[in-house]
Amino acid sequence: MAELELTDSPSPEDLAVISEGLTAFNELEVGPSERLPLAVLIRDDSDGSPGRIVGGLSGYTSWGWLFTQLIFIPENLRSQGMASRLLTAAENEARARGCGGAWIDTFNPMALKAYQRQGYEVFGELPAFVGDRTRTFLKKAL
Repeated sequence: MAELELTDSPSPEDLAVISEGLTAFNELEVGPSERLPLAVLIRDDSDGSPGRIVGGLSGYTSWGWLFTQLIFIPENLRSQGMASRLLTAAENEARARGCGGAWIDTFNPMALKAYQRQGYEVFGELPAFVGDRTRTFLKKAL
């Protein structure tokens, strides 16, 4: 009989069983995901060091989609079009990888506006996700 174990400290091996099982199932259902990591890094050499990473975008491409997981822009680089530059670079790479769409989510109102300026459209919301903030899901055709 199968038993359940609840843990807040699964081992990497435990998580690999789940990930590999789901990957195998999905590949049988819809084909290989061809998942590839994608990052656009912001480097800063203003302090004399050789381009240390101060922020950027992290995500992946899979099944013909770009999914942006994380974007961080340091305070001193905000309101200078950096979000647009990061997204454009990621979208261009996603197109080169054969992707036809992109999706992202946020609960930050400023980020939401930046993504909409970049051409992303809302396709779903979770109201009161954190306090009174709504988590918004957006997509864009590439």
